[in-house]
Amino acid sequence: MSSNKRQGRSSGRVTLDDVALAAGVSRITVSRSLRGDRKVAPELVERATQAAKRLGYVPDPAARALASSKSSHVAILIPLLSNQLFVDVLEGVQRTLVPAGYQALMGVTHYDAAEEEQLLKGQLLHRPAGLLVTGLERSDATRQLIAAAGIPCVHLMETVVQEGLYSVGFSQREAARAMTQHLLDSGRRRIAFAAAQLDPRTLQRAQGYRDCLQAAGLYDPTLEWQNPAPSSMKVGGAMFEQIVSVRPRVDAIFFCNDDLAQGGLLAALRMGIKVPRQVAIAGFNDLPGSAEFVPSLTTIKTPRWEIGVRAAQMLLQLMRAEPVAEASIDLGFELLVRQSTQLV
Repeated sequence: MSSNKRQGRSSGRVTLDDVALAAGVSRITVSRSLRGDRKVAPELVERATQAAKRLGYVPDPAARALASSKSSHVAILIPLLSNQLFVDVLEGVQRTLVPAGYQALMGVTHYDAAEEEQLLKGQLLHRPAGLLVTGLERSDATRQLIAAAGIPCVHLMETVVQEGLYSVGFSQREAARAMTQHLLDSGRRRIAFAAAQLDPRTLQRAQGYRDCLQAAGLYDPTLEWQNPAPSSMKVGGAMFEQIVSVRPRVDAIFFCNDDLAQGGLLAALRMGIKVPRQVAIAGFNDLPGSAEFVPSLTTIKTPRWEIGVRAAQMLLQLMRAEPVAEASIDLGFELLVRQSTQLV
């Protein structure tokens, strides 16, 4: 009895040998038939596929990758699944990869460089065909792992023009600058910036806020509020209460994410502070519910789903050794002006 047969019977997993026996063909014929090899006679393909279906055979991607030096997996590293932002990105990736015959092998880093390194090591054991990573900042060890893997890699959410690097995203800094300029144009002069999580993209937004206010001669470093806690409505509400208590003359608060801003809107309602007449509130990312709040939330709409789609399309091109017209794709952003910053 072959080792494959012993393994299949002991584990309960249906093997190629089981399918071959049921179909009355060789193991290699089953393998070629299920891969869509056109050199196999249609009659044999029919027998093999019907036997596989009847037995419930599911190919082993890891074994297939080892046998063919190819993989049907794409590794993807994202910071969080609790943030709708990354759920939208993943949806775009999946909608693009699955029809092309690939599945995402996902890892959640929790914004931890050491965790990202360990996750990537585990993913590379599965010999993925390509890699999608969030952002550009990571440890030297992780950079070396990516370089040594020798597989195509595309960076999500940020853009960079650098030889050998591929990226799809938008400028976090320019988006924050645009929001701050909108608040200035609406007549606000004492604009606070409230940030949580403090990941690299949040810090880029903080820099865009500074750039705009410094250019206008209105930057006040004491109006920056930073909290390393994970972003949430609860944290946003607490930050709003703290800001208006300590700096009551603030006339606008730019929150680095919509969940924080939504928490700020609810805190203002509890405290009897009128938005936007007493203080304007703005967010970032246009998360679900922001348009439905009362007042509706002014925010930056970010192209999360499109980033997932375009990054996956670029990765498919690289995995197929096809030319890539643009190594860095900036999908831009949209300023959505709503009631929370508009004085009637």
